[in-house]
Amino acid sequence: MSPRIAAFVPMRHNSQRVVGKNYRDFAGKPLYHRVVNSLLACSAITEVVIDTDSPTIMEDAAVHFPQVTLLERPEHLRAGTTPMNDVLLNTVKQIEADYYIQTHSTNPLLKPETVISAVDAFLENYPLFDSLFTVTRLQTRLWDPLARAINHNPAILLRTQDLPPVYEENSCLYIFTRDILAQRHNRIGLRPIMHEMDAGEAVDIDEEIDFTIAELLYKNREGIV
Repeated sequence: MSPRIAAFVPMRHNSQRVVGKNYRDFAGKPLYHRVVNSLLACSAITEVVIDTDSPTIMEDAAVHFPQVTLLERPEHLRAGTTPMNDVLLNTVKQIEADYYIQTHSTNPLLKPETVISAVDAFLENYPLFDSLFTVTRLQTRLWDPLARAINHNPAILLRTQDLPPVYEENSCLYIFTRDILAQRHNRIGLRPIMHEMDAGEAVDIDEEIDFTIAELLYKNREGIV
C-alpha cells in the first residue's frame, strides 16, 4: 500500500519585507496558488494542507482549493519570530501521515516534477536516510568574515567551475517524519538526503526585488506575456 504523504504550506497574513506577498498577484494569480497547484499535481501526495492566520488566504483557498485542508494557526504561533519547527509540530499533531513534506508559497517556480523526484528519492532510500531537503549547488569562491578562504586555496586560482561544490539549503522542500520533527525539533534528521535542484527553480521571495525577478522568470518559463 502506498504511504500517506501530507504536504504543508505554512503562510502568515503579514510579512515585513514584502507586504501581503503570500496572496499578492503573481503572474495573474495569488502567489500561493503557484506552489499549491504544483503540490496538487503530484499523485504521491495524499493531502495538501495550508496552515495560516490569514483570513484572506482562508477565504480564497476555500473557493479555489476545496480539496485542500485549511488549518487556522493558533494565536501563540503567529509572531514573525516563531520558529517554523514550532508551527510544524502543531500541524503534525492534527494531520495523520506516514511522511510529511513542507514547502513555502514563496517558492513559486517549484515544479511538480521536482517534488515527485524528491519523494521518489526519499522513499527509495528510507530508512537508510531519514529525511530530505533540497539544495542548490554553489561553485564560487567563498570567504568567512575574517577573510579566510572556505572552499578554495587563494594561491591556486582554479576556475570556479573546477572548484569542489558546496551546497546551499534553499528552503524549497523538506521531507521528514513526525518522529524526526518531535525528537530533533528539526525537519532535518541525522542522515538526510541533499536533493539538488536548479538555482533558477529555487528562487525564493524575501525582498521586493526577489518578487520581481521570480515573476519575470515564471512568466518567461510559462510563456505568459
